[in-house]
Amino acid sequence: MNYPVVSRTEWLAARKQLLTKEKELTRQRDALSAARRALPMVKLDKVYRFDGRNGRATLRDLFGSHRQLIVYHFMFAPEWEAGCPSCSHCADNFAGAVVHLNARNTAFAAVSRAPLAKIDAFSKRMGWTFPWYSSAGSDFNYDFHITLDEAAGSVEYNFENAAALVKAGKLWAAEGELPGLSVFLRDGDDVFHTYSAYQRGLDLLLNTYNYLDLTPLGRQDDDGPNPQAWIRHHDRYTA
Repeated sequence: MNYPVVSRTEWLAARKQLLTKEKELTRQRDALSAARRALPMVKLDKVYRFDGRNGRATLRDLFGSHRQLIVYHFMFAPEWEAGCPSCSHCADNFAGAVVHLNARNTAFAAVSRAPLAKIDAFSKRMGWTFPWYSSAGSDFNYDFHITLDEAAGSVEYNFENAAALVKAGKLWAAEGELPGLSVFLRDGDDVFHTYSAYQRGLDLLLNTYNYLDLTPLGRQDDDGPNPQAWIRHHDRYTA
């Protein structure tokens, strides 16, 4: 064990020093959240349509009666039989939060390109009940740079050129499905895009990592373009 072992008094002094840094990070996060809320927004003129459990729906429909909408872009290509394990890890973390979001005037939905039948079968297997829609036949994934396809004009990820990110070892693929999250605001029937996040920008959604960050061993991820390669569907871990 390569960790220093000290007296309780020495540990307490070190812990108080770290607490000062933690408090400063909390203040910085509050300031960052305020700056995020102050971002300008873009009115969406294109009508996006999805397949849902209650039939066809527009992006406006996904809000229901709420003013805000959070969309998690779940990696699930049409030809796959199951959703991405890393996105499933994220879903395990947000599945129980939807009811609390609704209480704060915020709707939540996952969106994937897979057909609805595959989405429903996988959702049932995982035990999830959050709203999940198919964007098959829609430009939605391409316009929000979640499915990368040069033919569809989608070559950017995390606001940078995806091929350049791959070349720099910061991304595992410059085409196909990638994870992300987008936020929308509704004013009447008008819908505005306010925010999107990708890669490490999704860290705050992963309470598994928030817990592991409190431990001496930390996340135990391998460095590289896909540090979540260790993750499995929650029904696929061995004892």
